[in-house]
Amino acid sequence: MEQNFEGRVAIVTGAASGIGYTVAHHFASRGARVVGVDLSDNVGALMAELPGTGHHGIARDLTAPEAAAEVVAEAVRVTGTPHILVNSAGIALLDPAVDVPAARWQATMDVNLSASFYMAQAAGRVMIDAGYGRIINLASQAAVIGLDQHAAYCASKAAIVGLTHVLSLEWAPKGVTVNAVSPTVVETPLGKKAWAGEKGEKAKRAIPVGRFAQPEEVAALIAYLASDVAAMITGTNVLIDGGFTTV
Repeated sequence: MEQNFEGRVAIVTGAASGIGYTVAHHFASRGARVVGVDLSDNVGALMAELPGTGHHGIARDLTAPEAAAEVVAEAVRVTGTPHILVNSAGIALLDPAVDVPAARWQATMDVNLSASFYMAQAAGRVMIDAGYGRIINLASQAAVIGLDQHAAYCASKAAIVGLTHVLSLEWAPKGVTVNAVSPTVVETPLGKKAWAGEKGEKAKRAIPVGRFAQPEEVAALIAYLASDVAAMITGTNVLIDGGFTTV
């Protein structure tokens, strides 16, 4: 199905690298104006290089409670009311559960959960006023299964799915859909490095399709949920894991 986002404005967090950058490029190449948000100061230059015109980069730490409202206000000022929000920013700090330091637990919750909520809340307010919106939260297969040394990460991503359920319930009557996407390992540059060698080959053998996900596959799924043809889909957590969580 051809995806066209001409005239749409998409805010993408974590837009300077990995899945976030691929999502930003996917939307931009299909006509959207993209507001990319990232902790990296390089986000402005990266957004300027995207296909099309009118893109905007914002370097900001989204864990500050006031940051989201300021980011959305800047997006509205520069590009107009956003139609789409993709919460892609996230971290994975891995420790055995008995050894998780309080600071690493809190950092995981701040980035993966709280920042996503603040952005959804701020964008949701303007979308509700406009009567239209598409919010897609990046969760993970870790939201529905346990993974070794992922106590903080699994907890944060499971919470994203719970948050998605609540926001979808409250905002569906107001024209705003909210969904989550839960990938398995994705072969971003960081993913390839983290899962190189026998560790990665063993993990692939545990996935029925026998491979990891590609960033473009995740971006295409997100774009589908952000499109008008997905208007009847809300409150879902869509797994893109090659069948891993079914075995």
